[in-house]
Amino acid sequence: PEKKKTTPMKPADSEGNPCTAVYHQPYRDTVIHLLALRTYKKPELLARLQRDGVRQKDMEGYPWNDPSAANLNLKDNSFTLKEHVFQTLQTGWPGYSEIDRKKLKLILASKSAPSQNTTSTSQVTSPEPSE
Repeated sequence: PEKKKTTPMKPADSEGNPCTAVYHQPYRDTVIHLLALRTYKKPELLARLQRDGVRQKDMEGYPWNDPSAANLNLKDNSFTLKEHVFQTLQTGWPGYSEIDRKKLKLILASKSAPSQNTTSTSQVTSPEPSE
């Protein structure tokens, strides 16, 4: 039988594949941008980084040994982003989907909005019925 020729697949470029684009980003930036969206437990974060193409040898440092931008909750072994780091985030980071970008904009807006916890001292009084 005659063999069919197949054309080799073109390697993914960074524009078409977000995972490839993330791979070319500094490791610390990748972790920061992931933690900006939600809290990650260590196994979840490792799995996400591996899925995004980060090599195992690159995962040995941050955030595990560098507390400058991430907090470690020892109770559940989870990481959260420190408040001061939110100011350095890029909403156009290549690893974000459109949904992630919208979510980040909402998070950043809520962090920059003035505190809504103050209670109002003015009370609305209803007029008393007249006789």
